[in-house]
Amino acid sequence: MKTLITLILIFLIDSAHANNKMIFATNWVAQPEHGGFYQALADNEYSNCGLDLEIVQGGPNSNNRAKLITKKIDLYMGGNLIQLINARSENIPIKMVASFFQKDPQIIISHPDGDLKNWESIKNADPIFISDLGLVTFYKWMEEEYGFQSSKRRPYLFNPSPFLANINSAQQGYLTSEPYVIKKELGVEPNIFLLADHGFNTYATTIEVLDETITNRPEDIQCFIDASKIGWEKYLYGDSTKANKLIKIENPDMTDGKINYSISKLKEYGIIESDDTLENGIGYFSSNRVQAFYKKMLEYDVVKELENIDDIFTQEFIKN
Repeated sequence: MKTLITLILIFLIDSAHANNKMIFATNWVAQPEHGGFYQALADNEYSNCGLDLEIVQGGPNSNNRAKLITKKIDLYMGGNLIQLINARSENIPIKMVASFFQKDPQIIISHPDGDLKNWESIKNADPIFISDLGLVTFYKWMEEEYGFQSSKRRPYLFNPSPFLANINSAQQGYLTSEPYVIKKELGVEPNIFLLADHGFNTYATTIEVLDETITNRPEDIQCFIDASKIGWEKYLYGDSTKANKLIKIENPDMTDGKINYSISKLKEYGIIESDDTLENGIGYFSSNRVQAFYKKMLEYDVVKELENIDDIFTQEFIKN
């Protein structure tokens, strides 16, 4: 009898500490831009607060946002607010619960030895290489806000060769990606213009979940966000060895050089820690800033109109 009671107690204790399963999907292949999440996973931060978390990487042939909508995953790492706003305009019941990038890493690049030395002069780039998606999102903002011309735009096909061949051209890029490739080609870093520093004030690396998950699993969402905050702090300022090992297992093309470059840029430009996070912590977002961005993008016909912009987010999980 004593043995049976002991076994029952052990079972009850184990059940009380059993971790809840959640799947978190990113929007691209594993990289340092996801480092805080892999750090939290490597350090057991998720399991420490009761979550059995699986990270599923994205990529060119995946559509993890669709998996969120069809409930094949529980949490999704969004790009910026534009995608979320337009999804909600189609009555897709998802919300942002945290934002781990205070600034969108979207950039415009010019040659270090060309004539395009400052933001104002970038309008003179001929041509400027912008992707089809960029043309109807951030480049629309650049046209309306700063007078850029669509006639000078040429399609950016994620190949820097046309840009490298023309010293007075410019191209779009991602802060931690294209400059690294171009620096290896030229031997020097290109001029970098972060759109966020010129008023493109969207949040990025958002955490999106279905409305019903917020209702049914608030403790698990809170665990994920709290653990991820710890993970990002450690990844940026502690020993990131274990996280980088996981990233390289998931993405064998990742190199130590690329990892070190990415981390340095995330810090240098205040992508994760700046503005409101200095007071409110990593992962925070401001409702006023979300509303202001929405109004401007609606004015420029970048996003579709919503009945209530507040429907795209909840701040209940990011309060101190």
